[in-house]
Amino acid sequence: MRKIIIGVMGPREKATANELQNAYALGKLIAQQGWILLTGGRNVGVMDAASNGAKSSNGLTIGILPSDNRNGISEALDIAIFTDMGNARNNINVLSSDVVIACGMGAGTASEIALALKGNKKVILLTDDEESKVFFKKLLPENVYIVESVVDAIATVKAIL
Repeated sequence: MRKIIIGVMGPREKATANELQNAYALGKLIAQQGWILLTGGRNVGVMDAASNGAKSSNGLTIGILPSDNRNGISEALDIAIFTDMGNARNNINVLSSDVVIACGMGAGTASEIALALKGNKKVILLTDDEESKVFFKKLLPENVYIVESVVDAIATVKAIL
């Protein structure tokens, strides 16, 4: 039986304390469901917080990294995939995920959401950014889910699956 892969995307250095807390909780709950966590793999922001959360519950973590450099990868990764593709790796992130959860918003996260929607993936937005919610919901309403909490995000993933 194929394992479910949940992508968690979000800001790096500009992630807020709330976004980091949500990302950690998402990672933890994803692992508790027996799902695999996929992130951008770096040791900063939402991707590191989610990976650490998953590891705290003995989850399996995958990181799709932008370079071929081993510096700056999250210590919470089980599988590091080095792409040497820069931001083009965002497409790999979302196409490899069964569902994408955007935890916060930034330019990279917005590109991942757009690529996910273009690839007909389901996207869950866990963000306070009202403009982003309206914009992405307009693009492909049937594939965009807006949630207010980590628990709602996990419940939405279960409903989608």
